[in-house]
Amino acid sequence: MAGVVEITGLRKSFGEVVAVDDVSLEVPGGSVYGLLGPNGAGKSTILGCLLGLVQPDAGTISLLGRRVDGGADDVVRGVGSTMETPSFYPYLSGRDNLRYFQGIIRGSDAAEIDRLLGLVGLADRADTRFQTYSLGMKHRLGVAFALLGDPQLLLLDEPTNGLDPAGVAEVRRLIRRLGDGDRTIVLASHLLNEVEQVCDAVGILSKGRLIASGAVKELIGRQGRLRVRTTDDDDAAALLDGLDWVGPVVAAPEGLLVTAPAGRAADLSAALGGAGIWVAELRALEGSLEEYFLEVTGEDG
Repeated sequence: MAGVVEITGLRKSFGEVVAVDDVSLEVPGGSVYGLLGPNGAGKSTILGCLLGLVQPDAGTISLLGRRVDGGADDVVRGVGSTMETPSFYPYLSGRDNLRYFQGIIRGSDAAEIDRLLGLVGLADRADTRFQTYSLGMKHRLGVAFALLGDPQLLLLDEPTNGLDPAGVAEVRRLIRRLGDGDRTIVLASHLLNEVEQVCDAVGILSKGRLIASGAVKELIGRQGRLRVRTTDDDDAAALLDGLDWVGPVVAAPEGLLVTAPAGRAADLSAALGGAGIWVAELRALEGSLEEYFLEVTGEDG
């Protein structure tokens, strides 16, 4: 599908601090896209620019195929969002909070509210006060709010922030379920595991710059880690260390751990065989987004 979010040359400074530095990216339709980076990387600023809450210094933004100029374009009204910890009227029930905001957005539709409360798993607590909700329930009500009017695009900023493990799992399952249809979701998170589990594609931010982007599976695959056992692991390690397309070679109890593209496994085997070293095991190892993130950013996780 065509890009639902298209950003070109986006830049935003706050005084002398450059929060977003010449970021360009495209989010395909019908996907869950993660903006991944540590706190202060520029994720929330980018979402703010998309929603018209932050005026960029430079760059262009298109949402749902239409240009957005400083948030003035009415296309922004068709975008659902929840930013950080959701805040609602504490003495109103979950249902009445949604009714109130629904009235502001587009009038009254009781059936829509019932459907959304069921979708986020709050049907049995719909008529209890918001102040009695757990943090996980508050986040799920925030997602229900973002879905009012059935938007094609959802922008979620740290949707599992502050949750216990059970609440994190609940919200992650909900996001993944919402992203399995035609709807597009942009998820800002500093949690590597969250992005790897939930997102189809990711843009990695560091100090305001986009330093890597692509499908999660492709980024993980670029690491190319192989487990190799041979008839002479010591000589094999020395030979492989001398190949310019092979990264670090680490000796481990179960064999050698070799950093090399999985697609060049045959070349690796041929190089060893040419030196009279025979391969007993050659297996690609599944990488992780965390390892790739650390590789490209030098961050501590």
